[in-house]
Amino acid sequence: MANELVLASASPRRFELLSQIGIKSLVQPADIDESPMSGESGVELVKRLARSKCESINASMPVLAADTVVVKGTRIYGKPDSQAHGIDMLLSLSGAEHTVFTSVCVKALEQFHACTVESTVTFTHIDESTAKRYWDTGEPLGKAGSYAIQGLGAVFVEHLKGSYSNVMGLPLFETAQLLSNIGLNCFAEKVVND
Repeated sequence: MANELVLASASPRRFELLSQIGIKSLVQPADIDESPMSGESGVELVKRLARSKCESINASMPVLAADTVVVKGTRIYGKPDSQAHGIDMLLSLSGAEHTVFTSVCVKALEQFHACTVESTVTFTHIDESTAKRYWDTGEPLGKAGSYAIQGLGAVFVEHLKGSYSNVMGLPLFETAQLLSNIGLNCFAEKVVND
């Protein structure tokens, strides 16, 4: 089996993370409704969306889909749809702990393999002026919870418990396990430059 798959996501971070572990991806974003259902928890939402994204792609090679949300209390933080929404998210997460859930689903030979990973992130205090300056960098747009831990958003993170790559949108340890289960070797294509 070739060491490649279809990535059912337009996320450049997921593409880069898969490349980092030696997996070639053909990007084919899933076109599904990502709205939460009434009463659906963050964990239930990511599990459903990852599976639905996987199911929506017809391919002759394995398909990988993932979905990530930020949760604080009962509030689910998806991607901000405006400046006001993004700043509201950041201020709501300020000085508190939140949870990041990512569900990964892999389809191979009409069988589905899935896992869901949880990380806990503690933010420093963020004032409105800082939130606006961060928004103006353009980085929060398209990011669950309105921040990117791998970018400027790292300055808000006082503490992280769990998987760093999970907070980026693809937990690499667990993803590698799923891929190994279907015969994809994360080290097969990786070339290390000295």
